[in-house]
Amino acid sequence: MSEDTPVANATPELSIVIPARNEAENIVALVEAIRDALTPVAGFEIIVVDDCSTDDSVARLRQAATAMPCLKVVVHDQRGGQSAAVHNGVLAARAAIVCTLDGDGQNPAEELPGLAAPLMKDQTGRIGLVAGQRVKRQDTLSKRLASRFANGLRARILKDNTRDTGCGLKAFRRDAYLALPYFDHMHRYLPALFARDGWEIVHVDVTHRPRGAGRSNYSNLQRGLVGIVDLAGVAWLLTRRKKARPVTILTGTEQVG
Repeated sequence: MSEDTPVANATPELSIVIPARNEAENIVALVEAIRDALTPVAGFEIIVVDDCSTDDSVARLRQAATAMPCLKVVVHDQRGGQSAAVHNGVLAARAAIVCTLDGDGQNPAEELPGLAAPLMKDQTGRIGLVAGQRVKRQDTLSKRLASRFANGLRARILKDNTRDTGCGLKAFRRDAYLALPYFDHMHRYLPALFARDGWEIVHVDVTHRPRGAGRSNYSNLQRGLVGIVDLAGVAWLLTRRKKARPVTILTGTEQVG
């Protein structure tokens, strides 16, 4: 019996969700690094959501799962994008706290304990999201400049007090996330969406690594074109939030008077 077998049977404290597409050269090493980083910390499960890879990612993951009962593989029937992969991974998750990171290996697994810590230690019940913010990004100059511009524009319009919403390293309450309005590319706007629902946001600086193999599934142009529409939509959503909340609920045995 492997040392992480009990994790697969008991309700985990953490669910790690990884959206991935065509990351055959990176994904198994990432899953193993997550296992090593979290084994001393808490009970966990790892959920990889494969977004219709055309390489042998799924075959490699299935083989890895035979030795790691904590690993679950969810495969899309058609390509849905990163937000759909995250959402379906959260739906499959069993823990109350979910952590996400990208499948390309650029988000170090060693950052996960520090990312989850604010939520695991929260006694107030007010923290909804812990957002990682990359320092010393290991990306091309064009990608860093495009990201800087997009983050600056988003911050001015949404006022979400987050300098790097594109970082894949995030931790959040599962119930709070599933209560958010779903739309494609929502993963880039989680701080604004959680704040819209009244949750506190914690920011944690995280490190970043160069991509080990493969290439990005998105170009700067693709991000920019969809970002314009998404930003306008999120700004509209923020103005349409439900403001009234229940204070007292009376049961049938209680009387008012």
